[in-house]
Amino acid sequence: MRTVRATAPLAALALTALALTGCAGADLDAGETDATLTVFAAASLGEAFEELADGFEAEHPGVEVEYSFAGSSSLVEQILAGAPADVFASANEVNMTKVTDAGEGASAPELFATNVLTLITPPDNPAGIQTLEDAAAEDVKLVVCAPQVPCGDASAALAADAGVELAPVSEESQVTDVLGKITSGEADAGLVYVTDATGAGDAVRSVPLENAGSAVNNYPISVLRAAEENGAGQPELAQDFIDYVRSEDGQSLLEDHGFGQP
Repeated sequence: MRTVRATAPLAALALTALALTGCAGADLDAGETDATLTVFAAASLGEAFEELADGFEAEHPGVEVEYSFAGSSSLVEQILAGAPADVFASANEVNMTKVTDAGEGASAPELFATNVLTLITPPDNPAGIQTLEDAAAEDVKLVVCAPQVPCGDASAALAADAGVELAPVSEESQVTDVLGKITSGEADAGLVYVTDATGAGDAVRSVPLENAGSAVNNYPISVLRAAEENGAGQPELAQDFIDYVRSEDGQSLLEDHGFGQP
């Protein structure tokens, strides 16, 4: 049975601490002791990585993948504060660079996916949003990601390319929170990744953006230095996970969720 995975940033440190305790002393070669691989991943990867874990665990009996999903910038803060994660998958290269520059990376980051933004509204589109310009109107409740979050940085780049000045009523710490504002009816429009809109299905209406390609996010993944400190062959297991993400099966699953290939 798979361990419940953290989705709140504040829960991540506690869960990863437990993961470190569980990994200590594990003997992967003997095949008798379970091993926990702790993966910090951008919130936009949630559904796709949950499915990826099923395949990875099936190929690695006795191994459990435990996730913490949050905004990439929040995950970076936790990693730099000492959270013992084995793998970091970021929604952009800027946040990964913060980790590697701080000496917390144990392998060179590898790109595994791309993503672009789309505009979403509630299914009935009460504000009549048809373009990014519509979403920027004074009487529209627009929600975007905060600037330090990859989807927020991409939103700013997208708006600049379109020559549109956004006036959001709220800036969220992760893209899934933007999605939640729309599905709950709290906002008229939001900028999220295509993958989030795809996963939401009929709960939202998607408004494709002509200049979406002006703000493409590259997703890098890397083994973390903490994996070397966990013992029990964690660096090798962490690299095995990355290889699986970048494998034909992993790439096919990511594509099914709307991600592009790097």
